[in-house]
This record gives sequence, C-alpha cells and structure tokens, in this order.
Amino acid sequence: MPIQVAVIGFGTVGTGVVRTLLEKRNWIRKWVGQPVNLKWVCDRDVPRPSGFKLPVGIATTDMAKVLNDPEVQIVVELIGGLEPAKSILLEAIRKKKHVVTANKALLAESGRQLFAAAAKADVDLSFEASVGGGIPIIKILREGLVVNEFDAILGIINGTSNYILTQMREKNLSFYEALSQAKRLGYAERNPALDINGNDAAHKLAILTLLGFNVFPRQSDIYVEGITRISQADIQYADELGYSIKPLAIAKETNHELEVRVHPALLAKSHPLANVNGVYNAVYVHGDLVGSQLYYGRGAGQNPTASAVVSDIVSVACDLAGVGGVPPIARALSKHQRVRFRRIGDIETRYYIRFTVKDQPGVLAKIASVLGRHHISIATVHQKERTGARAVHVVMMSHMAKESNLRNALRILDQADFTKQPTVAIRTEEPRQR
Repeated sequence: MPIQVAVIGFGTVGTGVVRTLLEKRNWIRKWVGQPVNLKWVCDRDVPRPSGFKLPVGIATTDMAKVLNDPEVQIVVELIGGLEPAKSILLEAIRKKKHVVTANKALLAESGRQLFAAAAKADVDLSFEASVGGGIPIIKILREGLVVNEFDAILGIINGTSNYILTQMREKNLSFYEALSQAKRLGYAERNPALDINGNDAAHKLAILTLLGFNVFPRQSDIYVEGITRISQADIQYADELGYSIKPLAIAKETNHELEVRVHPALLAKSHPLANVNGVYNAVYVHGDLVGSQLYYGRGAGQNPTASAVVSDIVSVACDLAGVGGVPPIARALSKHQRVRFRRIGDIETRYYIRFTVKDQPGVLAKIASVLGRHHISIATVHQKERTGARAVHVVMMSHMAKESNLRNALRILDQADFTKQPTVAIRTEEPRQR
C-alpha cells in the first residue's frame, strides 16, 4: 500500500523536494520497503513545470482538497512565514496527518503550540531542514547524541552573514561592498535585514536549544545583535591578534543558567569554527560523553534543503511502514524544562574593544582609568596609525569581564570629549573544556 505525500508550496525548495521525490522514488521504495507516492503538489498558483514534468493530475490550488484527502498521510509545508503556514500545519495535525516543515520562523514563534498539538494527535512534526540546510544536525542531536548532556552548542547558521564577513576578510571589502556582492550572487535577499540583523539565526538557535537542552526559549529570551557595525578595520585588527570574526549563535549552560545569544564574536584561529567560510554553515557541540564535535556543510540552497526535507519524509514513511524510525519527536518536545535564562548584562567573557579617539597625550591613561573603575582588566593594548582628522584607533583585549560593567564603562567613555566615534566591543568565544 503506497504511503501518500502532499507537498504544499512549490517555490525553490518545494521544487527541489518534488523533483527528489520523483527522481529517487525507486531508491526511496527500497529504503522504506513500499512505495512513497507524491499525490498532491499544492500552490496558490497552479504549479508549473520547473525543468521536469509533473505527473498528470497532482497539481492543485485547492488546499482543502489536500488536507481533507483521507489517503494523504504526510503533509509537507514549504510556503514559509507564519500564516497561513501555521493554520495549515494545525489542520493537518488535527486530521491525524504527519507533518514535515522547513519553517524555522514558525517553529521559533509557535513551536510550543505545534508540538503540543502533534503530541495530542500522536503524529510527528519533523523539521530537519529548519537548521543547517543539508547538515543533519536535528537527527544528530535527536538520535546520534541522545544520551549526551550538552553544556555548549555554537553555530554559524546564517550563510549570508558568514559570506559577508568572509569577503570582508579575504577581499578587503567594506561591509556594504560585501553585502552588495552577496545580493548579486543570490546569497542575500533583496531585503537582507533578517539575516544581517541576526534574527534568522535566532530562530534557528531556538530550535537547537530545544534539542540540546530541552528548553524552548522565546525570542525575547535570546539576545540578538547583527553584524552591521563590523568594519574592515575590526576584521584586520582581529586577524593581527590571531582571531577571526564570525557570526555566532550560542547556547550554553553557565552556573545553572542558560545563555542564548546571537552576535558576532572573535574566535581564535585554532577554534573549530574559525575556518568555516563563505556560505557554509557549521554547528559545534560539546557533550559530556562525546566531548567536542563539529558538523559542517552547505546551509542553504535548493538541493541541500531538499535533501533534509526528503530525509524527514523517508523517516516518517519508515515509521508508518513499520521498518524502524524513532518515537515521534513531538511527544518528547511537547514538555519542556524550565530554566533561568542569563541576561546579557550578566555574561562574562573576554572582549575586543576598539576606541576611535583624538591623537593627544593622556587619552590612553583616561581610558584605562575608567575601565579600571568598572573592574575591566586590560590584557593587551595596540595604538594604530592615524585614521584622519587627528584620530587614532586604540585596540584592547580585556581579561574576563562582566558585560554590564563594560557597557557602563563604554557609556562614559563614548561621552568623553576625546572620543571621536562610538566604541566597538566584540565578545570572544573559547572552546569548552571538560
């Protein structure tokens, strides 16, 4: 008896999923043990052929026909956004259909409701493609590393931001030059705000936090800072100091509190994530049994994302066919632990700090005095050549410091008469040791 699948959304990802299901049907049948049949392809416009021929009669614009079809066992949502995607998934779940989605924004915003509904209906909600594109990080955390307790999950999980910072370092481009290039090559949307401001990574971080710590943070629990303030000077100075600047998503446990934050960070060049460049993604985990591990690959694109979506379809189909699979993830994730989230002002780390100040005697002593009063200990100081208009860059690396103390100190220093531009401070991140 064929397992019937409906794909809703026939854009770039939907096209890749449909093509894969059709072209690899024989391979999928061997894996599952019975046919996995694409019964419907639904879109608000009649799906048009995209380099391959759709079977006759499967294209439709009638969503109700798809959701009310009693033969459909798996519904794949690939339209994106919050609505109508949320209503589609809830209706499919209500009708006892297993669902697959790549919609990280929807999961981040409404995951609690969706997982609870799926658990109540005893169906699965699969979402491998929501984080990391073709990297099977969801299955790795859910299955391969299930007995590990994690104290840190760090990810470069937005290819646009990583590409921009890579081009700034490798091609000596300004931020806006690198952004323009990313748009021309299709690595950045026409409106790239979701990527460069950190919100896309924050959606994905919520999902990784749920899997790694069984805690589902709200978006308000996640500190988010984009890459727009990173300059060519910061890229060069970090390189001279032995660091790379990377757009990090961080979830880690510190003193029984959970830090969840997205921001650019300095990584020592020896760090496993430091050499992840271009549009590639990577997720670094540290577990009590496996220690440190790195998972790396293409984070976006039609084929990598289709690979992840179809892997979910095959996994659900195997479960339906009685040939394996794991218990529905929704059942485990519908109940979450309660945890205290650490406020950004309470974190402690080392900082790269770049001051732009007047080139005059006594300025360095004044900066050191203010930092000292706020318990900021200086590890190294480098004064650079003039940047013009009698201004110089003073670059410091701090010892471990509390964020709130640094912010208070910089608030005072940015108002000083010798400061020419707002100070740039970038956190560092070190590998976890156990």
